[in-house]
Order: sequence, then C-alpha cells, then structure tokens
Amino acid sequence: MTSHSAQYNMALAPIGNLDAYTSLVHTIPVLTAEEEYELATRLQQNGDLEAAQRLVLSHLRFVVRIAKGYSGYGLPVADLIQEGNIGLMKAVKRFDPSKGVRLVSFAVHWIRAEIHEYVIRNWRIVKIATTKAQRKLFFNLRSAKQRLGWLNQEEVEAVAEDLGVTPGNVLEMERRLAQPDTSFDLPADSSDDEDAVFSPVAYLAAPERSDPSTELEQDDFADYQHNRLSNALASLDERSRDIISQRWLQDDNKATLHELAAHYQVSAERIRQIENNAMKKLKLLMD
Repeated sequence: MTSHSAQYNMALAPIGNLDAYTSLVHTIPVLTAEEEYELATRLQQNGDLEAAQRLVLSHLRFVVRIAKGYSGYGLPVADLIQEGNIGLMKAVKRFDPSKGVRLVSFAVHWIRAEIHEYVIRNWRIVKIATTKAQRKLFFNLRSAKQRLGWLNQEEVEAVAEDLGVTPGNVLEMERRLAQPDTSFDLPADSSDDEDAVFSPVAYLAAPERSDPSTELEQDDFADYQHNRLSNALASLDERSRDIISQRWLQDDNKATLHELAAHYQVSAERIRQIENNAMKKLKLLMD
C-alpha cells in the first residue's frame, strides 16, 4: 500500500494526465469531523507532520473542484490546481480546530487567494490588476461580462455600486479585459505579407551585434568628452558660462536671447555676440 508520505508527494504535483490525477485524489477518503479535529489538534499542539499530510490529502478533491472553476482564463488547469494546493497547505498550517469550523470552509479563502494571484500574474504579459480593488474588479467584472457582453451605462453604474468602485474604474477594467496581448516577436511561420501579421519587432531596426569591448570604449569616450566639456566651461567667465548653460545645456525651458537680455540688462544682439564668442572658445578648447 502506498504510504501517506508517498501519496502526499504524488498528489501535490498534478503532472501528466489530469483525469488520472483527479481520479487519484478522489480515492483519498474524506475525513469525519472527529478525525479532522484530532489531526488538526495533533498538528497544532505537537507539530505532527503526518497529521498535516492527512489533512492536506483529504482536501485535495476540493482544490480540484475550485481550480476547474478558473479554467476559462486559458491557463493550464494543472497549474491552477498546484497553486490551489499551496493555498490549502497554508490554510492547514493556520487552521485552529477549537473555533468549531470545518477545515474546508476555512481553506476556501486561502485556495482562492493563491489561484487569484497566479491568474493575475500570468493571464496577461502586462499586469492587468495590481491593487486589491482592481483584483476584486477583475474577477467580478469578467464574470459579469460573460453574462452581459459589453456593459451599457446602466450596467456599468450597477457594477460600480455593487463593488464599491467608480464607473470610471469599471470602464477602465473593461477596456483592459478587451485588449489582447500582442507578441513582441513575429511568429515563426509568418508569411511575407507585411499586412498579414503585426508585431512591434517588425517596426524596429535590426540591432547591431553587441560587442562588450566596443560598448566599454564608447562609454569611456562619452565620459572623456563630458569631462573635457566641463573643463572647457569652467574656463569661461561666469556670464558666458551661464548663457551657454541656459541656451544649450537645459533639457527643458531653454532660455531665449530676449529673456537673457532682460536678465543681464543688455540687448539681445549683445547676448548673441557673447554666445558666439563663448561657443568659439569652447570649440577651440574641445578640439
């Protein structure tokens, strides 16, 4: 006869034929309330691992039932079951038999939480929901859309009120649900017709072969040029340096000739002359 330990290891990893796995977990007897209480007490008071294994094994059939309810997300059911099993083990570890609640009722939350996390991580390449409110909206709205199709304004407001979010949140999640992922790379069997297949990689130039020594050389040269420019700027007088900085070295809001003229109380033509002279000096020093 298969030992509890071997049975435990086999049943926690639904690899291979899913029907065979489902049949296997359904051969494991369901515990009576008295058996469950005794095993949970042994685990809680003595850290009895054999008791923990029996508690987990007897509830694997419930994990399968819950996981199959999430098969519509296009993810492998075996993976959903495995994630649910992790939630079950967490529940068994935290279960307190003295509360008068059966383990299956307590474990449902933990099983669903692990499956939800897995679906959120893997349903899309880009995370579709990150906050707790978005996750709740994701699962509830997807269920509603299976019944209703596209939501009209009245239905949007009803869902928003029911879930305690704004109509804008509902519309945003509906948009995310409707937008499919696009593969970055072209399919291997794509045709030569450019209009037949879309992929972002098709619009990017082919990268040159990366050469670490070349990249290092380019980085060193960039640092060298930056240091030369800094030294050249330091040789300018304060006004010339400020004019060059505000005219050429600002990422945003570059100063105009008239703005600098007003600041230094000279003509715009004078600012232009100072700028030209400073640029010539910089060029000479850089060369």
